[in-house]
Amino acid sequence: MLIDKSDINNYNQPLLAEHTRNFEFIAAGIKDVEIILQKLIDFQIAIPSWALGTGGTRFGRFPGGGEPRSLEEKIEDVGLLHALNQSGGAISLHIPWDIPGDAASVKTLAAQQGLRFDAMNSNTFQNQPDQKLSYKYGSLQNVNKEIRKQAVAHNIEVINYGVQLGSQSLTVWLSDGSCFPGQLNFRQAFQNTLEGLKEIYAALPADWKMFVEYKAYEPNFYSTTVGDWGQSLLYANKLGSKAFTLVDLGHHLPNANIEQIIALLLMEGKLGGFHFNDSKYGDDDLTVGSIKPYQLFLIFNELIEGMDERGMNHTTALAWMIDASHNVKDPLEDLLQSVEAIMISYAQALLVDRKKLAEAQQNNDVVTAQEILQNAFRTDVRALVAEARLRSGAALKPLDVYRSHKVREYLIKERGLKTITTGL
Repeated sequence: MLIDKSDINNYNQPLLAEHTRNFEFIAAGIKDVEIILQKLIDFQIAIPSWALGTGGTRFGRFPGGGEPRSLEEKIEDVGLLHALNQSGGAISLHIPWDIPGDAASVKTLAAQQGLRFDAMNSNTFQNQPDQKLSYKYGSLQNVNKEIRKQAVAHNIEVINYGVQLGSQSLTVWLSDGSCFPGQLNFRQAFQNTLEGLKEIYAALPADWKMFVEYKAYEPNFYSTTVGDWGQSLLYANKLGSKAFTLVDLGHHLPNANIEQIIALLLMEGKLGGFHFNDSKYGDDDLTVGSIKPYQLFLIFNELIEGMDERGMNHTTALAWMIDASHNVKDPLEDLLQSVEAIMISYAQALLVDRKKLAEAQQNNDVVTAQEILQNAFRTDVRALVAEARLRSGAALKPLDVYRSHKVREYLIKERGLKTITTGL
């Protein structure tokens, strides 16, 4: 389904007067507002292909109908989201869920939707129907060399698909680990994994990056072979200059200081990118900003400080992606909410007076430092984000347009009520 610019302009027209009042009010108090607006316009977040269908739990899944049945339909759905907010200009694919039958035509379709291909994601955490050997006891860590070779070959296959589509990065997430003490030799598992990652790294094109994702637990609960940011950083450092750590906000133990982790990875030049989501208990994969909006703001505060310190481009230096799953929401509505939350937190963090904050830190003025951060966080920047959308040709209120056009009803009519998206 396409919502063209004329539809969006027609929707925006009756809202312009109120929006202009709200925007002028906030803009009057912001220094360099045009610079901030341009940063918001430029900032793009990749949408994962697997988030376009209804997620689930170990106990059940409740598809809402109209889910994309093919890679082409997934691209069309992301294109629809991008038309509404002009902030989701990339799609991230998971292989073998999203193998392109005709890479040239898939790439053309994405370009027609204004999309590029973000990081390619490999899958060695599931057994596929035609798979010769099982990953039941791990993939790159496995004691069986043939299984390790199979996992390496799959990752190289993913790179090759990515080259055809114009991607420039590979994300490797491993569910490898153990469930019981004594099941695994930790050092041997690390060495096996490193050996496999080196082979994959050697297959990267010169202009590619490898992201090593970590996770504290699940599906293995006693140990995971890439269990935290330190282990990921250890792999990345051993692999070389094209290897980086990828941070998924849900892949930490409770109460982990994610913003401190980010600051240190930036300092080391080894932060590669993000999977944005939110959580209450673990890897809940909830809508971004739905549970801990202040934490999301603090993360962006450290990102901006660290990136500016190193002269990094906010838009292109890191990989930005949503990784959410939703059992009770329309997936497209959830993604619109997540993009909005990310843009709001980014805008709030851009308002922080870095000079005054540095002075407060140097003077051990804890109260002033807290006030500087919380004043920025408490600023209602929704009109600022909406103005950036307006200037990009997007909707002032994307979710309202989505609902007023009855998009989900249209997709159910076109695709059916019982469709289940590939990969879930």
